[in-house]
Amino acid sequence: MGVKRKQHSAEFKARVAMAALSGEKTLAELSAEFGVHPTMISNWKQELVKRAGELFGRGSKAPAAEDAQKVIDVPRTIRRLVEGLAAIRICCEPP
Repeated sequence: MGVKRKQHSAEFKARVAMAALSGEKTLAELSAEFGVHPTMISNWKQELVKRAGELFGRGSKAPAAEDAQKVIDVPRTIRRLVEGLAAIRICCEPP
């Protein structure tokens, strides 16, 4: 039986990466504090630095808010399409 890998939340990864980015502690100290391998901390730090521009590139809206709005619009769009299809069927019925 294999060892189950631990999955960390995005918030945890961000907190660890920010701590690594601050430079107040070494990777070894952060590893001991958070219980994560130093390589993982280094990877999360690099990803944070690489993707930090995405936070400001989308304007003032958060990506999650944009996605939530799209999900809300889907039922409206489906309803509108179904109503349009019903109208077409009524118009095209043979006499």
